[in-house]
Amino acid sequence: MKQFKDNAGRTWTVDINVATLKRVRGLTGVDLMQVIEGTLIEKFIRDPVLLCDVVYAICKPEADVAKVSDEEFGKAMAGDAIEAATGAVLEELVAFCPSPRDRANLGRVLQATKNVMERARDVVEKKLESGELDRLANRLLQNAGASSTSAPASSESTPAP
Repeated sequence: MKQFKDNAGRTWTVDINVATLKRVRGLTGVDLMQVIEGTLIEKFIRDPVLLCDVVYAICKPEADVAKVSDEEFGKAMAGDAIEAATGAVLEELVAFCPSPRDRANLGRVLQATKNVMERARDVVEKKLESGELDRLANRLLQNAGASSTSAPASSESTPAP
């Protein structure tokens, strides 16, 4: 079992088992075993609302005891809390996989995904630090200014025949 903290300071436990899979499927329509196919990670990355709905469904028994609604749960999920919850869910899914080969392969897929995301973040940081993005923005603004100054004159400044 993995744990994470939300932005309200509450600690949540992620425990993936068959009952959890059924609950998540019933409440969200998401089949957590899609993680083996590689499609689920991409869905989570692109849709933090879906991710938080899934995390809430995973933690629902604990949320019910604490009387935390899905709305309250969602309000406390942003930034680091989402990243921590994502890591906890994915690590628990790896541990849940019934096949040792699937566990090993999924673990490698998750590590490769983390590596790619870190490299992408590194590229963005380097572009920000080098001023490349500023230069690109300035060129775009200059081009936009040049195209607006080359527009035809308005009818007010054109002499009437």
